[in-house]
Amino acid sequence: MSMMKGPAIFLAQFTGAEEPFNTLENISRWAAGLGYKGIQVPTWEAGLIDLKAAAQSKDYCDELKGVCAQSGVEITELSTHLQGQLVAVHPAYDEQFDGFAPAEVHGNPKARQEWAVNQLLLAAQASRNLGLSAHATFSGALLWHTLYPWPQRPSGLVETGFRELADRWLPILNAFDEAGVDVCYEIHPGEDLHDGVTFERFLEATGNHRRCNILYDPSHFMLQQLDYIQFIDFYHDRIKMFHVKDAEFNPNGRSGMYGGYQDWTDRAGRFRSLGDGQVDFKGIFSQLARYGFEGWAVLEWECCLKHPEDGAREGVDFINRHIIRTTDRAFDDFAAGSTDEAANRRILGLD
Repeated sequence: MSMMKGPAIFLAQFTGAEEPFNTLENISRWAAGLGYKGIQVPTWEAGLIDLKAAAQSKDYCDELKGVCAQSGVEITELSTHLQGQLVAVHPAYDEQFDGFAPAEVHGNPKARQEWAVNQLLLAAQASRNLGLSAHATFSGALLWHTLYPWPQRPSGLVETGFRELADRWLPILNAFDEAGVDVCYEIHPGEDLHDGVTFERFLEATGNHRRCNILYDPSHFMLQQLDYIQFIDFYHDRIKMFHVKDAEFNPNGRSGMYGGYQDWTDRAGRFRSLGDGQVDFKGIFSQLARYGFEGWAVLEWECCLKHPEDGAREGVDFINRHIIRTTDRAFDDFAAGSTDEAANRRILGLD
């Protein structure tokens, strides 16, 4: 029998300067009070974790685990979404993505990228010291500006882009391999890894690295109208993390998938609080249970309409209702009879 763990909550959308969102102790107590059993920790939030200290000191990590245990939760994974984004940045996005890095590397793409890689290496060690088995991140992007093939993409451009992306990530993947931790790329628009095809391209370019895995978030597939249930059929052996996030897609005669540069509330595709969107979570939880997924069901709350604290509160019951405790026996065992090879041959009419 296998069973998904949860519910857990990704803290990135909730941390802030005010209580109870300002320290690990306070926010973990808040999460536990809602009924969450785990928290996914964004490593860029210094109020929650000192990443360098976590990489260098198991004692410090034990202190973090103790704070969480006292509150009634555990750390499920660490996240380097913002730092991972900076491993690969096209120059068109330099100024915007500088905001993801400290001021001392702004305006210096080489220094910013080196800082990001070091952050990932620290995260590998920190994850090991915390006893974690998976890590959440973004791939970054060199090719995103060529997503739509106009002007026509030159022959070999895509292959060159994925080779370069893999070359940048291989030392990081190797570091995580040494730490015994899976790197889980959130398949996400804006990243070069944004669907199954692009994940396959990257995986091949890494030599099918065993630590190259997937953070599955169906909301991003809803917005690009990808079959998110069949995605699990294709990639279940690489899905090591799960963000439970809802979305809706309502195209009309004025706007569709590209969004028309509109704000989130006006787009055809919108992220919604759990249960308010169109994602088939019964199908998703069933499919993940079918393939024996034993990771955490982690709420990532993003909604253009609902208040985040309401979404967090409602997410606990939603996830609890959807987690499936898989059975250890067939439902019709009551009708089973004893058999042996001789009986089988008689049933088949062979003897």
